[in-house]
Amino acid sequence: MAVTPKFIIKKTDKGSFVFHLKAANAQTICTSQPYTTMAACKAGIASIQKNSGAPIEDQTLQKFETLKGAKYELYNDKAGEFRFRLKASNGQNILASQGYADKNGCKNGIKSIGTNAPKAVVEVEEKE
Repeated sequence: MAVTPKFIIKKTDKGSFVFHLKAANAQTICTSQPYTTMAACKAGIASIQKNSGAPIEDQTLQKFETLKGAKYELYNDKAGEFRFRLKASNGQNILASQGYADKNGCKNGIKSIGTNAPKAVVEVEEKE
C-alpha cells in the first residue's frame, strides 16, 4: 500500500488551526503559522501547493538577484543557521522553515516541499 504525503490540520488549544506537511515516510517537513479559521488554514495549504515549485532567492550570497513573484528566500538567521521562507507572488509569507546547520540541508527542505506539497492530501485531525 503506497503512502502519500499529507497536510494534517489540527485545532490548537487556543482555538486556532495549524497544519503539518508530512512526507510519505511520516516525517514532518514543515509546520504552519496559526490560522484563525479552518478556511484560512486550507487557503494557506492551497497557496503552498500552488507556489511549491517557486525559484530560490539565495540571500546568503554577497550579490544575489532579487526575484519577483513567488519565491523561496534562503537566508541566515541571527544564530547563523540557514532558513527559508516561501513567499506568495503578493509578497506574503506563507511558510517559514526550521533552522538548518548547513545550506544543503536547507535546500533539501525546499526540495522536499516542492516534491511533497503538490501531491499531498489534506486531512483534518479530530481531537480525542
